[in-house]
Amino acid sequence: MLRRGMVGRRGPGLLGTVARTAVVAGTATATANAVSNRQTRRAQATADEQAQQDAQQESPGASTGASDGDDLASKIKQLADLNAAGALSDAEFAAAKAKLLGM
Repeated sequence: MLRRGMVGRRGPGLLGTVARTAVVAGTATATANAVSNRQTRRAQATADEQAQQDAQQESPGASTGASDGDDLASKIKQLADLNAAGALSDAEFAAAKAKLLGM
């Protein structure tokens, strides 16, 4: 037996459609938030790893500065030896030493 209000009606009706839309929208929002939070955590972890790598690379760099000083001292000694041997004049020695020291 058919009821009068049900004639030709198919589907969940207006309230059912609104409810289904609300569930889909809520699920989509929750999923988008979860993905965003995960991306933020991954980006932070990557930034932390990069900072650690940079810190580790800077530590050996400090010892490199000391070897640069030793290298500079050895270059100045070589210039002094050339000057003492007569290969460089005093003016040439002073100019080369100033160039090495960045003056």
